[in-house]
Amino acid sequence: MDTVKKSGYEPSMEKIRLDIEGMTCSACAARVEKSLKALEGVGEVNVNIATNKTTVEYTSEDIEIKDMINAVEKAGYKAFKEKEDSVDKQKEAREKEIKELKTLFIISLILSIPLFSAMFFHMAGVHTVLSNGWFQFILATPVQFIIGYRFYKGAYHALRGGGANMDVLVAMGTSAAYFYSIYNVIAGIDHYYFESSAVIITLIILGKLMEAIAKGKTSEAMKKLMGLQAKTARVVRNEEEIDIPVEEVEVGDTIIVRPGEKIPVDGKMIDGKSTVDESMLTGESIPVEKNTGDEVIGSTINKHGTFKFEATKIGKDTALSQIIKLVEEAQGSKAPVQRLADKVSGIFVPVVIGIALVSFIIWMITTRDINPSLISAVSVLVIACPCALGLATPTAIMVGTGKGAENGILIKGGEYLERTHKTDSIIFDKTGTITKGKPEVTDIIGYNLDKEEVLRISSSAEKGSEHPLAEAIVNRAKDDDIETYEVKNFEAIPGHGIYANMNEKNIYLGNRRLMNRENIDISKASTDIERLETEGKTAMILSIDDELRGIIAVADTIKESSKEAINALKKMNLEIYMITGDNERTAKAIAREVGIDNVIAEVLPEHKAENVERIKKEGKHVAMVGDGINDAPALAQADVGFAIGTGTDVAIEAADITLMKGDLKDIVTAVKLSRKTMRTIKQNLFWAFAYNTAGIPLAASGLLNPMIAGAAMAFSSVSVVSNSLRLKRVKVK
Repeated sequence: MDTVKKSGYEPSMEKIRLDIEGMTCSACAARVEKSLKALEGVGEVNVNIATNKTTVEYTSEDIEIKDMINAVEKAGYKAFKEKEDSVDKQKEAREKEIKELKTLFIISLILSIPLFSAMFFHMAGVHTVLSNGWFQFILATPVQFIIGYRFYKGAYHALRGGGANMDVLVAMGTSAAYFYSIYNVIAGIDHYYFESSAVIITLIILGKLMEAIAKGKTSEAMKKLMGLQAKTARVVRNEEEIDIPVEEVEVGDTIIVRPGEKIPVDGKMIDGKSTVDESMLTGESIPVEKNTGDEVIGSTINKHGTFKFEATKIGKDTALSQIIKLVEEAQGSKAPVQRLADKVSGIFVPVVIGIALVSFIIWMITTRDINPSLISAVSVLVIACPCALGLATPTAIMVGTGKGAENGILIKGGEYLERTHKTDSIIFDKTGTITKGKPEVTDIIGYNLDKEEVLRISSSAEKGSEHPLAEAIVNRAKDDDIETYEVKNFEAIPGHGIYANMNEKNIYLGNRRLMNRENIDISKASTDIERLETEGKTAMILSIDDELRGIIAVADTIKESSKEAINALKKMNLEIYMITGDNERTAKAIAREVGIDNVIAEVLPEHKAENVERIKKEGKHVAMVGDGINDAPALAQADVGFAIGTGTDVAIEAADITLMKGDLKDIVTAVKLSRKTMRTIKQNLFWAFAYNTAGIPLAASGLLNPMIAGAAMAFSSVSVVSNSLRLKRVKVK
């Protein structure tokens, strides 16, 4: 490759995506990345732990794909070239992993219960078949080496990489208890610690199972996003209209879209006019008026007129495909937070092994007897057995997430509780999050006509319209029990409003453009219209026989809980932002009403994630709250993503925490719960570590035999679990 560069030729980089099997944590991702980057001809490597995919930049002149696959397999993982149905394959692999973990957990639990019971019988001085050492050995061995194989494998990879993680701690502690118990069985000593190793492995397998279930949501989100794409397109070729698969559409094709159909790809309108429902991408409930020259977005829905447009972006270049890519990339950038327990174990494990070895050597030199030497060394390892350290985080997380579920807050995993407690800034999407996402009538003004009659005439005229603004007016009339008039003629005027003939009178209801087109004088209503628009409302003007007679204002109204929730979050010293695609005037009107000072307006869907990243670069820990598909990349990009449960499935699956009731006050609850859970985890780790560090010198000096060491270890575990269970009594409201 150097020779090539010297000659002035710069080889072009190609990209390939590999599916990786066997990755479980950020350390795995780092090993895969390191193994690939070591190859000549490989440039950038991006490992996505959330989707188990790796994107590799490489030069085909220097390296072949099979070389990359071999390098990954040498690092201990399986690699395959990504296939078209990779989302389905990924789902199958995840389901297989969950099924396997469930089986391992059930087997481990069945074998561990008798061992756990034997400990209590022994303490009570009751001897049964469960007390027999060989019987315990038969039960414990499958748990230790078949169920626990993954921990030995993980510990091997961690140690080979020059570090010590929780797998090392688990493998070391359970092995110490297990092998010392075997020594006691052979030596005829009636003290066994088989139950310690078996119970630790069982609990950690349960944690792995819960993690796999939560992680599986990522591929589901991708699949649902892809399912939104149109399947066919009606194109004009050789002056004929033909239906073809959307994959066969080419840039420059003329495409026809009829009312109610999905727009197949991105493009520019060349003939006709219509209104388009872009809510599945923008989150905005009101359809957008489209005329010749306007851009249209693939996968959005044409509401009214038939039109033609020229395809400008197809396949991976469309807006929806870009959002899919953004979600994948943002989720891939979310490296799991390094656990406090792993940090402790990184130092703790080698120190404990060192102390155990030194203790063994000193006792051998001074006594020349292997028994006291072995007892001293194993006592050190048993007192340092990570039972309490292993329970410190998962027990608190299980109780904390359970408490959240009771309150309608679904937290995908422990790492999101960790991130939430660090949050200092929250970004709210406007539509469907702060607001209801559905237009409602807010103001009725009459000019020489009472308000009820304005509503009666307007709702009568709008009965034939499918526009969301019309639906808001008709619903308001129903709520007020107002009977409507019979309409003879009805005509929808796209981008303007409607015309109807009622009681021999000509009715127009719509925007200023409609009134100007019909030469209707609305000067005396200009002050009211400007005021309503400043308040972020859509003013619909009513004329009867060419005379101004009323205004109906419709707006996406604020949720009842929004202001209260935002005030509570501000009292918790959190900085609040609002982000929206609305114009600045409308955005500031909504923000003012709920008490938000920081407004980011006129943001295109694909730029929301960029704004999240910009605020993160200011050194802030950012949470994002949203409900639309357009929010999915921003939810994934944020340190913590909150999805409104009443929103889209994709937003829910891209987020880390889901508010099932759609109540923003639950964000306050989630932040409080995360802070209390993290405080409990830190307390657990302190006490677990304190018992071990206090016991190690006693064990090394021979003052603590393995039986007492085991009792101390059990006591530390009980204290940790009891402390975690206190979270159940916490009042988070």
